[in-house]
Amino acid sequence: MIAERWLNLAVLAGLLGVAVWARIADQPFTITLTTRAVILALAAVGLNIALGLGGLVSLGHAVFFGLGGYAMGILAFHVQTYTPLEIGPISIAGSTSMPVIWLTAIALSSLAALGIGLLSLRTSGAYFIMITLAFGQMFYYFAISWNRYGGEDGLSIYVRNGFPGLNTLIPFQFFGICFALLCLVLLIGDRLARSPFGLALNAARQVPVRVETVGLSPFRLKLVAFVISGAVTGLAGALFADLNRFVSPTMFSWQLSGELIVLVILGGVGRLIGPVVGAVLFVALEHLLGGLTDHWHVFLGLILLVIVLFARGGIVGLLSRRRLGDG
Repeated sequence: MIAERWLNLAVLAGLLGVAVWARIADQPFTITLTTRAVILALAAVGLNIALGLGGLVSLGHAVFFGLGGYAMGILAFHVQTYTPLEIGPISIAGSTSMPVIWLTAIALSSLAALGIGLLSLRTSGAYFIMITLAFGQMFYYFAISWNRYGGEDGLSIYVRNGFPGLNTLIPFQFFGICFALLCLVLLIGDRLARSPFGLALNAARQVPVRVETVGLSPFRLKLVAFVISGAVTGLAGALFADLNRFVSPTMFSWQLSGELIVLVILGGVGRLIGPVVGAVLFVALEHLLGGLTDHWHVFLGLILLVIVLFARGGIVGLLSRRRLGDG
């Protein structure tokens, strides 16, 4: 058994090490595969803020992932077609600047999370799950009918968005951007969990009545967590769309929401590095077994079943000697 903090560093060092090795060995596909794992990990870290800290089982987090993706796709589309984006009296030329796209994705996802949270958090349990699922399906079918931006066929982007001082067309440099953002969000998530807000949110998840007796609102605590969670997942969606240079309604699908939950459970719900471990395992299985059989999800399901039955702390819980909730 090893201390969880060292496990966290080892996982991040391992991801970076794989990318560096692939760069030296001139294996751009491996770098792209690692980048995909990093982006999915970022999305799952966002979900873990709501699920792990707030106890909110959301089947609608693909809404925020998709909004981030379409924010990138729409802004870049108007640049490559030389047509302005008309929003009432406002005309926007679009953008291929990553910081601008990220801010737009975060803002849209945060607003969507605020609206969805205000409605869905008035319920709990299965009702909360079904309401978030309903919102996800609403956005999914809206994207299918949005012919202006590809509808069911999706939207291809033929330009790679830029970041000041870097050549994002080079796979390793794009990986570096995604990896740095993942580390930043993990750092923020760790500080958030240890902050008075995080402790109050954890208490609201376990015993809401006691939180109310000290003058705090469990509803507001969970709403803030839900908005932060949506913002992080939206950022991941923008990066994912940039990686593929393609957006489609599948980014809003409930299957994607389910996959994010699986990533969190595999690594360990509430564990800081858990979503990263889950994402790495998921991408590795997809790559190694996906080429052998279309039914590789069967093996993923078996692993998930074993973890749920015998390792409630996920893979991180098995490898770490620190129990969830310890200082």
